[in-house]
Amino acid sequence: MRPRPAFAPLPLLLVLLFCPSRTAAAGPVLVERVVAVVDEDPLLLSDVERVLGLRLVARQPEESDAALRRRVLDGLIEQRLRLHEIGRFGFEDAPLEEVDRQFAALRERFPDEAGFAAELARLGLDEDGVRQLLARQLAVLGYVEERLGPRVFVGVEEIRRHYDEVLRPELEAAGAAVPPLEEVREQIRAVLREGRLNEEIERWTAELRREADVVDLLDAPQRPLPPERFALPQRGD
Repeated sequence: MRPRPAFAPLPLLLVLLFCPSRTAAAGPVLVERVVAVVDEDPLLLSDVERVLGLRLVARQPEESDAALRRRVLDGLIEQRLRLHEIGRFGFEDAPLEEVDRQFAALRERFPDEAGFAAELARLGLDEDGVRQLLARQLAVLGYVEERLGPRVFVGVEEIRRHYDEVLRPELEAAGAAVPPLEEVREQIRAVLREGRLNEEIERWTAELRREADVVDLLDAPQRPLPPERFALPQRGD
């Protein structure tokens, strides 16, 4: 375990906005909530809402709002752990053409350009901000492929076994034609390699989490804002 920070995170950490016109009359106003801290690096509720608003994660059948937010936060914690790790060793920026391709695919999830722009405005994002989010995701994928990809090998016997025990029975049950193994060999190899790579990623991420200091606050009880009022510092103080 890495050493814990000198401070102990409260059950609920709040980010407060102090506005001169409202602070004097109504006290501090809650504008953000910290829902997790990963090695002193906070994840905000707005980070979760942006993933949902941009439709980066699909809702599963009969999944509740609370369960979906939990799943999104768990994914963001894992992503932050990976970003911290690749930041230690350095990583190359994602190719601009791949960022552009991902951005175009994301925009197509919305019915029109106006709807996409309205959602970005609601989330407090612009197109550059979205591209930065996508670039970080792609950087992680590139690092994972470079670091973990060489560990993944799919042999000829594995391909044959998948063809005989999985693909052929599925096609026959569906009444579809079964192509020769030679025609689908590389497709099977890609499927098996992706599954094996995902297993390596899960093991790597679990190891990162065991070594990290992660404080999960999503389900912590929310406490009321303190009643004290604060004055903004004057210029020159």
